[in-house]
Amino acid sequence: MVTQQRTRRRGWVWAGLAVVWLASLAGVWWWASSTAAPRLPVISAALEEARGRLGHVQSELDELRQREATLSRSDQISRAANKEVQDALAQRDEQIAQLRADLAFYERMIGPGAKPQPLNVHSVAFDPEAPGSWQYEVVLTQSLNRGGVTQGQLQLRIEGMRGGRPATLAWSDLSPGRPPQAFSFRYFQRLKGSVSLPPGFTPQRVRVDVRGGGVALDQSFGWNDISTTGTT
Repeated sequence: MVTQQRTRRRGWVWAGLAVVWLASLAGVWWWASSTAAPRLPVISAALEEARGRLGHVQSELDELRQREATLSRSDQISRAANKEVQDALAQRDEQIAQLRADLAFYERMIGPGAKPQPLNVHSVAFDPEAPGSWQYEVVLTQSLNRGGVTQGQLQLRIEGMRGGRPATLAWSDLSPGRPPQAFSFRYFQRLKGSVSLPPGFTPQRVRVDVRGGGVALDQSFGWNDISTTGTT
């Protein structure tokens, strides 16, 4: 009898403990729900707002990147166009300078105050074409025989150093197989052509031999004064 009572008492104790445990679980669930549930709508709204702002900012960033790319291309185009304009202006300035030089040259030749001059080598210029090859321009003038035609031939000789020794290149060395260059003019003429210099030759002076109109000229010009680079 005593044993049965003890067994029943233990059963009630365990049942009570189980009820208390279940009640505590229910209390914890109720507290968590009452605490977190009111905040869920606020958090959800904030999350949606953040997502919306992120999308808006991303759109603005994409737009700015597109504008940056467009401006970069526009800047490149502007710089290219500006360079073209600057190059064109430089060419025009060069042309104007050349025209003014030609005008002054013509005025000296046939202007009201021009003095009659016999056949003369007005200028000589050499410009490089390729390694060892040079283009020359010789300007001949005369105003003594006004209205008359002056005819003749021109040859070049170039003096310099080769192998540590003085050397002279004759017309036949400069332009093999070519006859002397002919000219025929009233007041002036530009004579152009090309000559070849051998490897190892350093030019120092150019001699211009002109024969025509009863005149024989042999004028000398320093290489550094008439060439664009000064050396070969």
